[in-house]
Amino acid sequence: MTSTLRRYLARLRNVIPTRRLRNSETVLILISAGIGAVVGLGVVLLHDFVGYLHRVVFGLGEGRYLSEGVGIATTTMVMAPALGGLLVGTLMYFVRRWRPGDIVDPIEANALFGGKMSLIDSFRLTVSTVISNACGASVGMEAAYTQTGSGLSSALGQLIRLRRGDLRILTGCGAAAAIAAAFNAPLAGAFYAFELVIGSYTLAALAPVAVAALTATVVARATIGVAPIFSVDASTVGVSALDYVAFALVGFASGWLGILTMQAVTVAERVFRKIAPPIWLRPALGGFCVGLIALWVPQVLGSGHGALQYILDMRLAMPLLFAMLAAKILASAVSLGAGFRGGLFSSSLFLGSLFGALLADIAGTVYPALEVADTAFMLVGMGSVAAAIIGAPVTMVMLVLESTADFPATVGVLTGVVVSSVVVRKAFGYSFATWRFHLRGVPIHGAHDVGWIDDLTVVRVMRRDQKTVPESMTVSGLRKIFPLGSVKLVFVTDEGGQYKGLLDMAAVHNPELDEQAEETRVRDLSRNARYFLLPRTNVRTALRQFSEAEEESLPVLDNPTSRKVVGYLTEAYALRRYNQELERQRSDELGTKYLYGSD
Repeated sequence: MTSTLRRYLARLRNVIPTRRLRNSETVLILISAGIGAVVGLGVVLLHDFVGYLHRVVFGLGEGRYLSEGVGIATTTMVMAPALGGLLVGTLMYFVRRWRPGDIVDPIEANALFGGKMSLIDSFRLTVSTVISNACGASVGMEAAYTQTGSGLSSALGQLIRLRRGDLRILTGCGAAAAIAAAFNAPLAGAFYAFELVIGSYTLAALAPVAVAALTATVVARATIGVAPIFSVDASTVGVSALDYVAFALVGFASGWLGILTMQAVTVAERVFRKIAPPIWLRPALGGFCVGLIALWVPQVLGSGHGALQYILDMRLAMPLLFAMLAAKILASAVSLGAGFRGGLFSSSLFLGSLFGALLADIAGTVYPALEVADTAFMLVGMGSVAAAIIGAPVTMVMLVLESTADFPATVGVLTGVVVSSVVVRKAFGYSFATWRFHLRGVPIHGAHDVGWIDDLTVVRVMRRDQKTVPESMTVSGLRKIFPLGSVKLVFVTDEGGQYKGLLDMAAVHNPELDEQAEETRVRDLSRNARYFLLPRTNVRTALRQFSEAEEESLPVLDNPTSRKVVGYLTEAYALRRYNQELERQRSDELGTKYLYGSD
């Protein structure tokens, strides 16, 4: 099936006028609009399908959310996550035997692979996330939405052979459309793409990303639609000038809560590994644990949409708020640590609202003269905790602005979000996504394009006019072949042609060697046989090799076994090409080709 699809796509690619398409900014914008429409509809369908599964599995009434925890049988509350985990684990076991590699998400794709994603792997993650959320695991659907949107965008971009920079933008368009449709918030969707998937705000990306987010939102609203994640009466959010000090303190505390939540997931993973059940059984065990937590606090089930609105509408007692906060952190950590698929976007908003309400009660107890509304505290906590965990501060500010249409409240959220983001950056250094990359050993801190470094390999920049001499040759014989000033460096090989070191011709022509020139062999003067480069080594690694060897030039060998010299590279040229490529990447990010009309 896969080979047939690849052959079909190859034929289709040959008949598409890719050069004309990829050279037009207008075409890229039109493609973004089409992607937005498709992804927007897809998000609506996935959202409604998961809602249908919730009604079937948990017996929910029409219009009820799973995380409201209302009307769910005790047995179902425990067994549904466990059985769903068993299904997720079994699928993971068999799929990994077929496709053992990790799934590349949009951030990793844009950072390392120029926006290239696997459509099959994206659908695979979507299926796992749907099952995880449908059975009640404490995760959100946003990971599935963005993975599907970006996967479709990337597949289309690869089909028409978009340039690296444009493919990265198109991958961001898919993510922007997904978030915009999921939350009915085009600004939040667009900035989600800028902050997390593309890694920067550029003029080149502005129009395609904005069009994709807007189109997705319009399609979502025009079809069956997706209800906003929360709604607030703006008249209940009163904010005075002095309240911003309190909001800054909320942001400070929220940053540490975000770090605690991210670390909790890591601890849960280690615990499940230490318990060491078969990998296919871990999600079932985790699901059973989530079910037990839900017996105590049923609001931990699912992403937290319904519970979020419940918290905003109701005034709960401080002990209950604390219990729900601790239970949700634990349930989310157990769900992800056990192997369920999903994200923390919605969960972090729910956690933030709980934390904000808890801090409002504490503030009212400690300082009764503080008159700021509890709703304002909850909004600030919501944005601050989500910014700390997700790593997209402007996205969270825009989400609150689009949901409340209240500018003073949004400025309050901005205050908390800024402080929270600074705390996480200085004390921890990672968002949840980049922390997961760190644990996997993937060397990226965001979606900034560093993959081009791997593409700039030694074979692309090396010279092939190398001079090699046998190690048995005498110094006098070498002088005759290469007179003083003819070459600067030669590479020494043995009888089999294997590299044995390099030789500076200035040392060969040293007058102090004149008396021993007939007896001295080249092997006696060669050095640094253990330092060399390989054709597939990237230039940044090569520059480190130059520094360690303390040489201006190094040979390029075909492989470490045969050690045949196929070229050489100088440090000066490698550094110049590296800087040229870096400058070109920066120019692309600034959108210069659009500014100067290079269509």
